[in-house]
Amino acid sequence: MTSDSTRQEVLVVTGMSGAGRSTVGNALEDLGWYVVDNLPPQMIRPLVELADKAGGTIPKIAAITDVRGGRLFADLQETVESLRATSAVRVLFLEATDDALVRRFEQVRRPHPLQGDGTLLDGIGAERARMLEMRESSDIIIDTSDLNIHQLATKVSEIFAEEGTPGVQVTVVSFGFKYGVPTDADLVADMRFLPNPFWVPELRNLDGLDPVVSDFVLDQEGAREFVDAYASALEPVLAGYQRENKRHATIAIGCTGGKHRSVAVAVQLATIIRGLPGVAVNVKHRDLGRE
Repeated sequence: MTSDSTRQEVLVVTGMSGAGRSTVGNALEDLGWYVVDNLPPQMIRPLVELADKAGGTIPKIAAITDVRGGRLFADLQETVESLRATSAVRVLFLEATDDALVRRFEQVRRPHPLQGDGTLLDGIGAERARMLEMRESSDIIIDTSDLNIHQLATKVSEIFAEEGTPGVQVTVVSFGFKYGVPTDADLVADMRFLPNPFWVPELRNLDGLDPVVSDFVLDQEGAREFVDAYASALEPVLAGYQRENKRHATIAIGCTGGKHRSVAVAVQLATIIRGLPGVAVNVKHRDLGRE
């Protein structure tokens, strides 16, 4: 018999239309889940079986299913019960008050999927009746009535994030201004206030990864002071990113050609901020070797 520790982990996300399924799906993707939206219940088992054959490369599946599936949705309860024997299945049910749902539908100017020729409240009432059994058997219920998208994403992270999962993945990228600023940069710092090793003959053909060049750059007046101060300034920023569920951040460090100063400073900055709570860091040197 397959043990609980090795069974495929499956989360079925369902609930009221307009209660935040898309936000939950995005939050789960950020946490490493394989998310499939608007999946008919009958397709959940084939998806789980396919993941099993993948040899553990898809350990966590989130299937979002709801009344958009029409008559196919009627089989959800039976599908979940049959899966519990072979997989670690949980059901997350999202709900909200009628007032909150009406307000959200009116904001996006879309009809309720069960509204038909009736009113929004008619559609919401019909959905509540159809979802009652599923709600009562759900493992987790989240009322999103008073939650904005950031608060809902935070709640999902609190429930489903594994211990050790970073709150924000930071990429520190060095670059050369003459090749353009990285278009995906959240923050940009300019190292052209430091002397350029390019004009030192014995350093010109080396790069910022070489200890000789790195020491030269960081020993310049103001260099280490800048890196330390910038790292301190980033601490509340990265903490705020985590609170706002901004899971990825790119910090760009530039110099003229992206070979010496920016490379050395990017490495040093990454070393410092790697020790901040909830922060995982990788370093890229976009223009190194381009000359």
